[in-house]
Amino acid sequence: MLTLNDIHTYYGDSYILQGVSLQVNPGEVVCLLGRNGAGKTTTIRSIIGFSPPRAGKIIFNTREITRLPAHRIARAGIGLVPQGRGVFPTLTVRENLLLAARNPASFDSRSGRGWDLNAVYAQLPRLREREHHHGNELSGGEQQMLAIGRALMTNPELLLMDEPTEGLAPLIVREIARLLLELKRKKQSILLVEQSLPLALELADRIYVMSKGRIVFEGSPRALFENEDVKKQYLGF
Repeated sequence: MLTLNDIHTYYGDSYILQGVSLQVNPGEVVCLLGRNGAGKTTTIRSIIGFSPPRAGKIIFNTREITRLPAHRIARAGIGLVPQGRGVFPTLTVRENLLLAARNPASFDSRSGRGWDLNAVYAQLPRLREREHHHGNELSGGEQQMLAIGRALMTNPELLLMDEPTEGLAPLIVREIARLLLELKRKKQSILLVEQSLPLALELADRIYVMSKGRIVFEGSPRALFENEDVKKQYLGF
């Protein structure tokens, strides 16, 4: 579904991604781990088109998207939950969600396939309760739920999630973890950037670990759990 082949991305003269290659298969949850500054967010930005790589290729569903504009990449079927949430502060919860609504040909809410307003509210009932509140009236946890719901409303084939549990209270983290497990059950393809090793080990089908703009580990959750050197050197566990 998604293949990054030897990606090199810069911010000005700063060389951030130094030959990153990774893959997400259909229906797979892939976690990208690493310390702050390792290049995880830049990887997400390179995929979605915010920071196009100077070299390498990004292939999505057999089509090269390496230097397409971000809106065309989104329309190709990639949804984004960005770091920092990025909700529209002057729009209501409902307006934020409906602004992103896009239904694929396979959408069928009766069978549980696809996402519309009712499906999002069913999974995130707090958003229904806050439906008419503006984005800037929500708590941090509610804003994160809204950012996830908005991405789901695009009915993405692939969902990019950049640290969706960062800075949230444990109760909210558990709620988001529950939703992620439900998405996994539905075979939603996900590339998840996450700081929580326990959550990654629970969710992931495969895990990549980054350090200084490079992939330093690829393997199963069990392989990472048993690799004390990688956990200590690159993750601080």
